[in-house]
Amino acid sequence: MECPHPSGTHTEVRRHYAAAGAEVARLIRTAPEDQWSAPTPCREWEVRTLVNHLAAQHLWVCQAIAGYTPDQIGRRFQGDVLGRNPLGVWEMAVDSAVRALGRPGAPDLLVHVSYGVRDVGGYVRELTAETVVHSWDLARALGESGRMPQGAARYALAEFRGYRDLAGTGLFDPPLTALPGADAQELLLALTGRDPHWSAERI
Repeated sequence: MECPHPSGTHTEVRRHYAAAGAEVARLIRTAPEDQWSAPTPCREWEVRTLVNHLAAQHLWVCQAIAGYTPDQIGRRFQGDVLGRNPLGVWEMAVDSAVRALGRPGAPDLLVHVSYGVRDVGGYVRELTAETVVHSWDLARALGESGRMPQGAARYALAEFRGYRDLAGTGLFDPPLTALPGADAQELLLALTGRDPHWSAERI
């Protein structure tokens, strides 16, 4: 089954997906061992829990594109997927997904995901947007300013604005009110229920 996209969409999806993956890889490389248990803006999630969540999600991509259903994948990516090499697992997950996305017609395929059937392009856009937001979570947890790479916030904001009720998914807190004149990153953080001034010291 296929679901055609406008010209140029495939390249854009792959580019933003790879960029979001590279940003998380950068953050993992900078994370000292004593920071893996640090709190994050995601309530009840430490740094390792957050990275594990992301890695498990991205490991799904090539499996879904290969035609596997959630029932067939089963519990494969539940529990700890990072082992002793979080960076290696993350890079493997993203690299395998990028290769799968590069196959002719891959973004147009319809695949089975946890909530039903979705075109690969839409599925990866959604995952990219979530990864952009979680990279901010990770950056803040590691003491960085959390400034998102150029274009990432606009891309994620455009994706999430198409969802009627983000908080209703159970994945995000209720939206906050952005200040007048807010830029794309500030609007994205507000939409996903994040305090732009979050820091571990304020917990």
